[in-house]
Amino acid sequence: MEKRAIKNIGLRVSPEVHKKLRYIAEYEGRTINGQAYYLILSCIREFEKEHGPIPEDELK
Repeated sequence: MEKRAIKNIGLRVSPEVHKKLRYIAEYEGRTINGQAYYLILSCIREFEKEHGPIPEDELK
């Protein structure tokens, strides 16, 4: 089976969180998906800054 280059994840949020995320995304010039991706990457950068790079061999 071929691995896809892009993985999809489902994320459930309350209507209030969705509205606020959409507002921030539009303010930043991003889509909701783009904003979520940006936030995830920011989280990864902060984690690796504090704990060092995540080893590729530990990724599943």
